[in-house]
Amino acid sequence: MSLINTAIKPFTAEALKNGKFITVSDADLKGKWSVVFFYPADFTFVCPTELEDLADNYAEFQKLGVEIYSVSTDTHFAHKAWHDTSEAVGKINYTMVGDPTGTITRNFDVMIEEVGLADRGTFVVDPDGKIQIVEITAGGIGRDALELLRKVKAAQYVAAHPGEVCPAKWEEGEKTLKPSLDLVGKI
Repeated sequence: MSLINTAIKPFTAEALKNGKFITVSDADLKGKWSVVFFYPADFTFVCPTELEDLADNYAEFQKLGVEIYSVSTDTHFAHKAWHDTSEAVGKINYTMVGDPTGTITRNFDVMIEEVGLADRGTFVVDPDGKIQIVEITAGGIGRDALELLRKVKAAQYVAAHPGEVCPAKWEEGEKTLKPSLDLVGKI
């Protein structure tokens, strides 16, 4: 079953944010746009490159009112140790959520049960707590923060402009489409 347009499920978890431990819940994602960014494990190889890419572009997400939550099945303590020892991960200012029970990972249907780790899943959640974008890639395929940023802008545009849609490769400021009988067969 697709998770598109479904409400996020309840959760509470411990996380690392700006060097401090905090508690995060599904309620924190409501009222603003959020990216929930699952990755397999701390102290690995592709994961720090993705997390660093998000860290390098975090200010751009913030300008759009978007909060980022990275999630793995590691604990918030492991996140702290990794943050303190990795130059790439040390750049992170967004929330790093620990999910050692796998509750959040299962809620978003990205748990690899046989190993207890998350798939590389990216979810964009709207202010109503509904999932608008889902992307899941195989473990060896890293994601691109700028492409994610483009998709978030498109999701925000469509939400703010009912009746319009964003075509392939749409960039902010470009033309959109207004689906109608007049467009059928003309694109």
